[in-house]
Amino acid sequence: MLFDAPTIEQLSIVISQVTGPAFLLAAEAQLLGVLVSRQDRIVDRARELADLDDGHAQAHRKVEVPILRRRAVLVHRSIYWGVASCVVTSFLVIVAFASAFFRFRHEFGAGFLFMIAMGLFTAALVAFALEIKLAYAEIDAADTLMRQRDRRRGHLKAPAQE
Repeated sequence: MLFDAPTIEQLSIVISQVTGPAFLLAAEAQLLGVLVSRQDRIVDRARELADLDDGHAQAHRKVEVPILRRRAVLVHRSIYWGVASCVVTSFLVIVAFASAFFRFRHEFGAGFLFMIAMGLFTAALVAFALEIKLAYAEIDAADTLMRQRDRRRGHLKAPAQE
C-alpha cells in the first residue's frame, strides 16, 4: 500500500499537541475582534471631528485628529500582527496533522512555528498597549485644551506660578 494512514493513537497524540495552538488561535481571534471594534470607533470619531465647522462649539477638538490618526496606525499594526499570528498558528496545526499523515517528525518545526506565532502575537499586544497609552494621552490632551479654552473665556484662573 502506497499510503499508510495514521492510527487513531497517532491522531490522538497530534490532537493533544495542537490544543495549545488552538487556544492561542481563540485568543488571537478575540483580540482581533476588540481591535477591529476600536479601529471602527477611532475612524468614526475622526470623521466626526473632521466634519465639524470651524464655528462649531466643539471645533477646538479638531486638534485631536492627529492623535486619532496615530492611534489608528497603531491599531492597524496590531491587527496586522494579530492576523499574521493567526496565519502562522493555523499553518502550525496544518503541519502537525500533515506530518502525522506522512509520518514525519514535526516537533522541531511545530516548536519553531509556535515561537513565531507567539512572537507575532506579542507584537500585536505591544502595538495594542501603545494605542491604549496614546488613548489616555488623548484624554489628558483634551482636558488640557478645554481648560485653556475656559481660561481664555475667563471662566478659570490660570494656575499659580511659583
